[in-house]
Amino acid sequence: VQLQASGGGLVQAGGSLRLSCAASGIIHSIFDMAWYRQDPGKQREWVAIISNVGSTNYADSVKGRFTISRDNARNTVYLQMKSLKPEDTSVYYCYADIFAVESAAYEPVWGQGTLVTVSS
Repeated sequence: VQLQASGGGLVQAGGSLRLSCAASGIIHSIFDMAWYRQDPGKQREWVAIISNVGSTNYADSVKGRFTISRDNARNTVYLQMKSLKPEDTSVYYCYADIFAVESAAYEPVWGQGTLVTVSS
């Protein structure tokens, strides 16, 4: 099981981008899905989370500008980013709690990062 993120790129301040992250492999169920971001030399920062029933929560720094959503049929999580600021520049990582048959438990899975650059 792996997560594949896409959608990063270069955008001007005030612009928008949508990130996608799809889980592949044999997927039984996915609990929480989330987005994090990380700048060089800094700790990974939580951005947004969505539960399997659609409950969402956001970091204060992105509240009102970013929207997390998911398509359970496609095992995909999205992050719609609007009113982007230069300080949103970062590598964005997706995350999911995916049920592992081997351990009969939800295991954390990370996607590869996708770079978002916001120019001023």
